[in-house]
Amino acid sequence: MVDISEKNFEATIERVLLKGTAPSSTGGEGYAGLPGAWYENAPGGYRRIEPEEYDRALCLIPESVLHFIYASQPKEWDKFTKQHGAEAKDRLLKRLASEVKTRGTLEVLRKGIKSDGCSFRLAYFRPSSGLNEEVEKLYKANLFAVARQIKYSEKNDKSLDLVLFLNGLPIFTAELKNPLTGQNLQDAIRQYQHTRDPKEPLFAFGRCLAHFAVDPDLVYVTTHLQGVRTRFLPFNQGRYGGAGNPPVASGFATSYLWERIWARDSVLNLIQHFVQVVEEEDDKGRKTGERSLIFPRYHQLETVRNLMREAKQSGPGHRYLIQHSAGSGNSNSIAWLAHQLSILHDASDRRVFDSIIVITDRRVLDRQLQRTVRQFEQTAGVVENIDTTARQLKQALEDGKTIIVTTLQKFPVIAHQMGALPGKRFAVIIDEAHSSQTGESTKSLKLVLAAGSLEVAEEEDQEEGEDLEDRIIGEVKKRGQLPHVSYFAFTATPKPKTLELFGSKQPDGRFAPFSLYTMRQAIEEGFILDVLENYTTYKAYWNLLKTVAEDPRYDRHKANYLLKSFVDLHPHAIEKKVAIMVEHFVGQVAHRIDGKAKAMIVTRSRLHAVRYKQAVDRYLKEKGYGFKALVAFSGTVRDGGADYTEASMNGFPEAQTAETFKHDEYRIMIVAYKFQTGFDQPLLHTMYVDKKLGGVNAVQTLARLNRVAPGKEETFVLDFVNEADDIQKAFEPYYDRTLLKEGTDPNILYDLQTRLADFHFYTTDEVNRFAMVYFDPKGTQDRLHAALQPAVDRYLAASDEERVPFRGQLNDFVSLYAFLSQIITFADAELEKLYVFGRLLLRKLPVTRERLPVEIQQQIDVESYRVQQTGSGGIRLKRGTAELEPIKAKDVEMPLADELEALSQIIRELNERFGTNFTEKDRVFIEQLEAKLSGNEALAKAVEVNTPDNARLTFDHIVNDKLQEMIDTNFKFYKQITDDPDFAKTFLDWLFARYLKKAR
Repeated sequence: MVDISEKNFEATIERVLLKGTAPSSTGGEGYAGLPGAWYENAPGGYRRIEPEEYDRALCLIPESVLHFIYASQPKEWDKFTKQHGAEAKDRLLKRLASEVKTRGTLEVLRKGIKSDGCSFRLAYFRPSSGLNEEVEKLYKANLFAVARQIKYSEKNDKSLDLVLFLNGLPIFTAELKNPLTGQNLQDAIRQYQHTRDPKEPLFAFGRCLAHFAVDPDLVYVTTHLQGVRTRFLPFNQGRYGGAGNPPVASGFATSYLWERIWARDSVLNLIQHFVQVVEEEDDKGRKTGERSLIFPRYHQLETVRNLMREAKQSGPGHRYLIQHSAGSGNSNSIAWLAHQLSILHDASDRRVFDSIIVITDRRVLDRQLQRTVRQFEQTAGVVENIDTTARQLKQALEDGKTIIVTTLQKFPVIAHQMGALPGKRFAVIIDEAHSSQTGESTKSLKLVLAAGSLEVAEEEDQEEGEDLEDRIIGEVKKRGQLPHVSYFAFTATPKPKTLELFGSKQPDGRFAPFSLYTMRQAIEEGFILDVLENYTTYKAYWNLLKTVAEDPRYDRHKANYLLKSFVDLHPHAIEKKVAIMVEHFVGQVAHRIDGKAKAMIVTRSRLHAVRYKQAVDRYLKEKGYGFKALVAFSGTVRDGGADYTEASMNGFPEAQTAETFKHDEYRIMIVAYKFQTGFDQPLLHTMYVDKKLGGVNAVQTLARLNRVAPGKEETFVLDFVNEADDIQKAFEPYYDRTLLKEGTDPNILYDLQTRLADFHFYTTDEVNRFAMVYFDPKGTQDRLHAALQPAVDRYLAASDEERVPFRGQLNDFVSLYAFLSQIITFADAELEKLYVFGRLLLRKLPVTRERLPVEIQQQIDVESYRVQQTGSGGIRLKRGTAELEPIKAKDVEMPLADELEALSQIIRELNERFGTNFTEKDRVFIEQLEAKLSGNEALAKAVEVNTPDNARLTFDHIVNDKLQEMIDTNFKFYKQITDDPDFAKTFLDWLFARYLKKAR
């Protein structure tokens, strides 16, 4: 019978690592003469170490450390023993343990340690050239070892499945799981998060270089254990353009990890060139004191290694296209590539390139790329930043500076200068040729736009100009294929001509990128969000509003109000569009991402941007909304006899726009060309598109929303101009995404709700209990898990015939509700409760192997879940009860537009009079309080039969009871009423007057 145990999986990995070595031995003989085949990345060559050989206090294997020193540095060891005699071993080991604790394993392996006048290396790395035979021999002396079930703690006997050692120092740990025994990758991750104490010396930051969670199908990795906050990232090859690993004919889909990545040559290469400790900096470039350990993702590692191999074999004079999606970590990939190309030697031991030129598209050097390249520098003075004059650039090229980082605008100077230096060889790395933030560099726009109308302005600004990508292609083509220059072009969305110029020609005549990391894989691995998931056109939005306008289960007043704005909506009817956009933002967006969500309005021309800014400012002031908008465009716009610039409209210099938009008070950015590409603001949640988009421009524009951020679970696009088919067509070359949401019937939600209930995997009471915990500010994670567990148990007990359709339909319900809730407000609290219940139940249900890559990050998120109220469906909780009070349209009408204005007015008055800072959130609280009062029969009766003065006594008593019930919903408002008698009187007088007005 086949052994399906986890132990057998562990033994299989160990067998590969031990391949080509003698049986376990701790003797000193043979360490300097390990087999030579591994030099070419062959698997195996490790030694087995018994668990008891590991010293828990020192966090190393003493015998392995000493035998490496004996074999590789006998003279230095002899010098050390003459000083310390019998104490030499203990003295060196304690010194080594102290240095690792202080400096970290990476620096100790790279730079060694000093003790009592002696210097010891702890690893030898492959020389960049083969000129030094002695160093090559020492390189082969590195001792690799694997140990199973190591007991790592001095406090208990907990053990790790696998630990890999280099010269006695632990470098990687791994927890292994086998789905055939009922556990998978998720369990390995949970084990690290919950049972591997970060305070243990072995798990301290910088001690081990990486911790791997592994099963037969997937690999995830982290460099920093932080308990439940530990973030594991996928380390998988990709599967048919998406997440995961391709199936293999025999063996395990994850065997690449122990056969290639953990091969000795590969590990030394990782430590020497890829793993980096980086000091974090704030937005102004100041060090924060925090450090992070960077380990490459699989596609980064493979891309850089393949490019190095190709450049070494082929030499200069070639072009390579690296098509890596947003979220792929291009800054790190470029930094690794630049540094390794700078020391690359060919088979004749000649440097392949004299200078590496890194070109970024910002007029002011991209701070992140500049910082990354410099931080990866291991030898001071290698990197030269050129962001001033062409003379400075010319001098750097002539002097043969090793790595030159400069801006895309200087590319013509670079191209000319390289052509004039045929004796030198260059590698040119281009970062996102077309992703400039600044409108003036992206298109050749007129400096002053003085169009007489919006239609003319749109036509003039849409005239095709030459962007920087076109200029680069023109320069490269003009000079032809220079034999001493190689190009490495990084881009997420190459134009056809870019693909043709830099891509690799295929046998069928088409061109393909040298390396591809797809948008789909980046989405499925959780590095970016899918901007098409909640995309809707103006027509679809209008149809949805029309559908729900007369349905009591939805907020029909809001729907009717917005429908009026849609009537006869002219393409240039900016005022009406602003009303639709701002009301949608306030009602459906502003509360998202913990109340920090921002939006972008994409306009047709710079004149449109000016008028949009004016209209948005007027509307925000008129409605009393407590946030602001910014505008971004280049040059000057002349309109109505006045000149407008970005700086004059915003009230501060143009260079500060992006930074100012980070402030909480600014929630909407209005753009014309500028910031449609290259702009990175993770809090951007929603985009309102009022401009024709197509091709690469459509992908790049919508991609402004795709950045991930804590609490950001989705994005939303409302498009007034384009058709869904056109947007889908634009995305097809980069991601085979299909838009499924057009023409959606919201009543499908009720059909799905009924079908899900028919599976009997959960009860209504269980959904209610879960919601009570979820929406309770004092709720805890353990109570959430407990509330979900009955449904999980029933699911596990069911057959696949039931589980598969249930999971599919629950996923459909959650996705559809998430989409529709960004368009319409549901007056049915049951849907909102089922949504939050279903969303987290999906993350807790065991995942099939096909779905796991897509959902694993969500599962990880649930482990560190922070209870928060995210619903916008008007759920109101009664304190201390097990029932939720749903909104029923026939009982409680949602406030009309004039009522909403009245609520906003009282909030403004309270703020002005009492110095409070109540917001739209508090308006919602007042609405909820009024709804409770209007449904109170005792109060209605009191008003009916008593004088106003007597009714007021009952009113105050009931209001106080309701406020007590709602204390957890808005403690700030409750406290202001109880602490400030004047405030309480003002507010209650106003509230009572409104109640009487409605009642009579």
